[in-house]
Amino acid sequence: MTSTNSVDPLDGGCTCRAVRYRMSSNPMWVNCCHCTWCQRETGSAFALNALIEADRVQLTQGEVEMINTPSNSGKGQKIARCPTCKVAVWSNYAGAGDAMRFVRVGTLDDPGRLPPDIHIFTSSKQPWVVLGPGTPVAKEYYTASEMWPDDSLKRRAALAAAK
Repeated sequence: MTSTNSVDPLDGGCTCRAVRYRMSSNPMWVNCCHCTWCQRETGSAFALNALIEADRVQLTQGEVEMINTPSNSGKGQKIARCPTCKVAVWSNYAGAGDAMRFVRVGTLDDPGRLPPDIHIFTSSKQPWVVLGPGTPVAKEYYTASEMWPDDSLKRRAALAAAK
């Protein structure tokens, strides 16, 4: 599981390096989503997102372009993209609003530092994707209160209280 106690910053950015950001702490949780919407949006077999408070993600270079995009929930999402190379660096989903970012782990300088805490929507994962042992799997979504560590739940509760 993701250690949320680390204060080692995590740096990342887009392909052309016009946009750079820093996560000032580890995320609350890392989802590996295998839904068909994520597959289409990423052009890959899944999306790997680190869920973190927006105020813990600072742009260190450049600006992002926010693109409103439909989502399976019908509530939409805003995808932060580099205005030059168009790489998605994070999303804000309607349910969490602007207070939480879903940072694309693949845009980190060292993405291996954030393996998934759970694989979700595996009922629609590509059949050739083989999931290893040790990481929880959910056919659809999950209940955070049953899966997330206590410190992550406290951080999420603080975000909800601040709304």
